Amino acid sequence: MSSWRRDFASGSIVLAPVLVILFVLNYFYSRIVDLPVIKQLPGPIGFVVAVTVFVMLVFSVGYLMRTTVGRLFESYLDAAMNRVPLIRVLYNASKLAVETAVSGTEDLQKPVKIEPWDGMRMTAFKTGKTTDDGRVVLFMPTAPNITTGFVMEVDPEDVTETDERVEEALTRVLSAGFGEEDRTPPVDIDTRSED
Repeated sequence: MSSWRRDFASGSIVLAPVLVILFVLNYFYSRIVDLPVIKQLPGPIGFVVAVTVFVMLVFSVGYLMRTTVGRLFESYLDAAMNRVPLIRVLYNASKLAVETAVSGTEDLQKPVKIEPWDGMRMTAFKTGKTTDDGRVVLFMPTAPNITTGFVMEVDPEDVTETDERVEEALTRVLSAGFGEEDRTPPVDIDTRSED
């Protein structure tokens, strides 16, 4: 994959979820502002009321997600979104971005490598948690649906720290390995002809 295409793909993977979140927030806010009751209020008061209604709506949906009905709704929504190829990637990336931002754990943003079998390495993320017997708790996302995966308890000596950036690790997982940078060293070819 050429450099400009790889850069465009990496930038799209990072920016697309942010744009989707901003679009959704703008959509909901504009619908709330267009309500007849809020439209009749003067400018500053209408803005405050609209923001208050929006925040209450977010809290209400968040409370609903703690119930069985909310979990069922979320599972149906996830299943529906994961059936559409392009939407699946944007939806899962947006969801992961919001979950990471809300959780506030920086350790989840630290990619590491594990070697479950000889010669095979897998990408995982630290969660910042450890078990009672001292094992490190890792989350290994599946590709390309990074909101699902495996939670593993691994001995610290089996975890290989990397100098990899978060964007690189997420790009590789989201792209199912196709976003990996080409690190093959160039080959020198002698083009001089012998007469």
